[in-house]
Amino acid sequence: MHRGKGMKFVGDSRVPGMEHRKPNIPKDYSEYPGKTEAFWPNFLLKEWMIGAVFLIGYLLLTVAHPSPLEGQADPTDTAYIPLPDWYFLFLYQLLKYEFASGPYNIVGAIIMPGLAFGALMLAPFLDRGPERRPSKRPLPTAFMLLAVASIIFLTWESVANHDWEAAEAQGQIAPEVEIDTSAPGYEIYSNSACINCHGENFEGAVGPTLIGLEHTPEEIAEIAVNGIQEGGAQTMPPSWDGSDEDLQVLAEFIAGLEEE
Repeated sequence: MHRGKGMKFVGDSRVPGMEHRKPNIPKDYSEYPGKTEAFWPNFLLKEWMIGAVFLIGYLLLTVAHPSPLEGQADPTDTAYIPLPDWYFLFLYQLLKYEFASGPYNIVGAIIMPGLAFGALMLAPFLDRGPERRPSKRPLPTAFMLLAVASIIFLTWESVANHDWEAAEAQGQIAPEVEIDTSAPGYEIYSNSACINCHGENFEGAVGPTLIGLEHTPEEIAEIAVNGIQEGGAQTMPPSWDGSDEDLQVLAEFIAGLEEE
């Protein structure tokens, strides 16, 4: 047995001359090409670059498509149809189906989403194998594909079936106008069916705002009597059932409403 075989000598910081520092040089990973790299600066620099690209992309999107602003929330407006953000549209669409709405609302709101997210949470425990290929992990892969396909389908159905024009109209910021509530025209309006769709202050509810209309009194009277048809569909039903004299007073009053 040779002397010193199997022994290793290490430096001791207590010995003078052993406390010198080595330069901060990344380790040599050439023996494992493509499998690992230095955290600093190689890996961290790539993460920063990717994060900067996404951040700039989001900033450009917010500038090009700013968030739409709607009118002030009115809890008494029962005709308003709320719409969640895009990442919740699939749950919003699920609640429209008969088996998940009405008396079965708890099924669509709690039970089905709970089972779906619970299955995704259990996926790592159902397959603990070392394989990383999706084809070698059937259960997690099947759960993930089913979840992604369901979310895409429900989101698409929600976007395709939503009345975007009506949603934009009901959320528009109504212009303010000083209304003379003692005028005969307003008294006729408040006792007619028009107030149910166009709001107490002409701000619009189910129907659009009546402030700042570019119609003559004659055109307003004709719309009230005959309604509005667009593309063969009745977008506004006839709503006037009073006298011609009251209709003339009402039409002139509405035509005189201007934005402040």
